[in-house]
Amino acid sequence: MKKAAIAASLEDAPRFLAHPFDDDKLKEECGIFGVLGVADASNFVALGLHALQHRGQEAGGIVCHHPEHGFNSARRFGYVRDNFTSQDIMQTLPGPIAIGHVRYSTAGKKAAVIRDVQPFFGEFSMGGAAIAHNGNITNAEALRKELIERGSIFQSSSDSECIIHLMARSLQKGIADRLEDALRRVEGAFSVIAMTRSKLIGVRDPLGVRPLVLGKVADGWVLSSETCALDIIGAEFVREIQPGEMVVISDKGVESSFPFRPQPSKFCIFEHVYFSRPDSIIGGRSVYESRRQIGVELAREAPVDADLVCPVPDSGTPAAIGFSQESGIPFALGITRNQYMGRTFIEPTEQIRNMGVRLKLNVNRALIRGKRVILVDDSVVRGTTSRKIKEMILDAGAAEVHFRIASPPTAWPCFYGVDTPQREKLLAATMSEDEMRDYLQVDSLKFISLDGLYRAVGEATGRSNSCPQYCDACFSGEYPVAPSDMIEKGFQLKAAE
Repeated sequence: MKKAAIAASLEDAPRFLAHPFDDDKLKEECGIFGVLGVADASNFVALGLHALQHRGQEAGGIVCHHPEHGFNSARRFGYVRDNFTSQDIMQTLPGPIAIGHVRYSTAGKKAAVIRDVQPFFGEFSMGGAAIAHNGNITNAEALRKELIERGSIFQSSSDSECIIHLMARSLQKGIADRLEDALRRVEGAFSVIAMTRSKLIGVRDPLGVRPLVLGKVADGWVLSSETCALDIIGAEFVREIQPGEMVVISDKGVESSFPFRPQPSKFCIFEHVYFSRPDSIIGGRSVYESRRQIGVELAREAPVDADLVCPVPDSGTPAAIGFSQESGIPFALGITRNQYMGRTFIEPTEQIRNMGVRLKLNVNRALIRGKRVILVDDSVVRGTTSRKIKEMILDAGAAEVHFRIASPPTAWPCFYGVDTPQREKLLAATMSEDEMRDYLQVDSLKFISLDGLYRAVGEATGRSNSCPQYCDACFSGEYPVAPSDMIEKGFQLKAAE
C-alpha cells in the first residue's frame, strides 16, 4: 500500500496500529483529570493528561466552560503532545473549569470513532454537564438495551455514555444529584470526574477499584487519576477520594458525601504492579517502592544462580533493582529501549512486522555474551513477547535465560477497565508454570506468589482469603462485582473451592 493511501485510511478510521510489543501487555483504558478555579483551566488539563498518557494513548479530549462563551470541547486521536499544545486549539478552550480524558479502546471493540472519545457532554434542563469515566460498567449492555427501549439515542459505543442517559432520565433536580442517582444503577468499576458551569465533581465506586485523587493548585482544585499528574502543574496533593465518596467542588470549597452502601475496599492491585507511574503515590505508598519490594520478595521466593539481573524495559526496572539488591547479583541494563519508537508504524509491511520486538528493544551484546541472565518483567499475558525477548538474549550469546515475573500468573480477564484478552488467550489460563517455562524455552520461570505480592504492597500478613484487601481477579478469578453482561454471554466464573 502506498504512503498516501495509508495516511488516508488512518485519517478515515484513525485507530492506532499497535506495536507487537504493546500487544502483549495489559493496558489500562483511561486516565481522567479536572481543574476548577484557575485561569485557562484547559491548559492545566492538557498538562495533566500528558502526565497520564501512559493510561491511554489512543485518543484524548477536553471539555471546558467560560461564563461568556459557554461550553466548548475538543477531541482528537493520538498523543496529548500532538493535539493539545498548539495555541490554535487551546484558545478555543477558555474558562476557569475544564475536565479531560485519555483512552485506549475496550477489548473487542471495532475501530474507534471520534464520538467514542470522552469527555461526554449533555444538555439538561438545569444546564450542561460533562463526564469523564475511568473504569468499566459490567451491566452496560443491559442498561443500554433498557435505555434504547425507552427512547434514548446513543451517539457512541462507549459504556460510559450510559451514565449521561441515566442522568437525563433522573427525576433529581441538581446535576450532582442526578449523577449520584445514575451511578446507583451502575455495576462494575468507576472513577468519574464531572463538571457543570461552576462545579467540579468527583466520584469513586463503593469498592474503589480505580484511583482518584484530590489536589490544590493556587486558588483552584484538581481531580486526577494519579498524583504524578498533580506534580506536573505544581499542585499540592491533598488526599485520595475514598471508595464510595462523592466530592462536589465549587467556589465555596469541597463538599464530601458517601451516597453508596459501604463495602470493603477492593482497589486494583495491578495499579501497583504496572498501570500507575512509578512516581505516583497510592494509599500513602510510593509505587516505585512497591515495585522494588516486589523484586525483593521475588528474590526471596525464587532465587537462582546467575551473573546479571536485567529488567525488561521499562516496567520491569524497579522490580529488577529490588531483586538485585536482595540477591546480591549485579543489576545491569542488558536491554535498551528505543524511546522514539511510537505505538504506530508508518508502513506496517510484513518485513517490518517480522522485526517485531527488535523495533523497540535492543540487547547490549557486549554485556550479555556468556552470562547467565535473569530477566525481570512485570507480567506474562500471551507470552509472545517473552519468547521474542528470550530469543534476542540467546542470539546475543547469553549462557542461560531465567525469567522472574513481578506478578502472579495472569489467568483471568479483567472486566473493570483493563484491556485483557479472552481467557483462552491468556497463557496462564491453559498452562502450568512448568508448561509455560517449556513454551517460552527458558532455563527457569517463576512468578511472585499472590501472598508475596500482597506483602510487597504493604500487607504484612499477605492476602486474606476470606476478604481480599485488593481486587486481584486477574490472578485469582475472584470477581468482587459479578460481570453480569459477560455471564449473560456465557462467561464461566471460577468454581467455588
